[in-house]
Amino acid sequence: MNEPPRAAGPLRVVVADDNPVVRAGLAALLAAHADLTVVAEATNGHEAHEASLRHRPDVILLDVRMPGTDGITALPHLVRVAPVLMLTYSREPETVREALRLGAAGYLVHGEFTTDELVEAVRDISRGRPRLTPAATAALAQANLELPAVPSNSREPLSQVQPDVGQSTSYRSGFRLSRREAEIMDLIASGMNNQQIAAACFISEKTVKNHINRIFAKLHSTSRGEAAAKWLGTAPGSRPGGGER
Repeated sequence: MNEPPRAAGPLRVVVADDNPVVRAGLAALLAAHADLTVVAEATNGHEAHEASLRHRPDVILLDVRMPGTDGITALPHLVRVAPVLMLTYSREPETVREALRLGAAGYLVHGEFTTDELVEAVRDISRGRPRLTPAATAALAQANLELPAVPSNSREPLSQVQPDVGQSTSYRSGFRLSRREAEIMDLIASGMNNQQIAAACFISEKTVKNHINRIFAKLHSTSRGEAAAKWLGTAPGSRPGGGER
């Protein structure tokens, strides 16, 4: 018997990865969005399966290489509970193809996506829309295969997706931040500290500090609060490019 559609509310996510830094980064990143919530974390496939049976998530984020029960071994059991998005450093074509053959709804390789793209991928997977990064797409192309159909989790489409706070993309483009700088500025504006940003973006804290120094220079700001106010368009008289009336 099919389960009834879930009630409206944040998408419930289980994160399975043996690296505590990666888990912390993913949890912080997803927590910054009102329509997403991490209901459990796991360090291997066995824990992921137990957590998924207990919490009945909308999406499972799953690493490939983990101690004990790895992601590929757990995958056939997890896909019976919820759509699974592989989120891993493993880019070997045979691993990608096996994961998709076993029912993974998507395959993202670290370093090939931004944090915004990851968040959108989680939302898409919950709606039955597959997501692949270039390495996974290439693995399918090499074998002349097509992406398998992905079942939806039978949830009603989201009616309340958290909008960007503040001004539009066209407004922000006036600050001339790079894609990575804009990504980090969004995380600063959401209240994350440098350690959380580093974990969410899979970069070092030193790299985060270097990005922030460049951001402050472009926004003509000397503090996180001032930069966030300008980025969100809430600073009195602020204009793109750092000038004030």
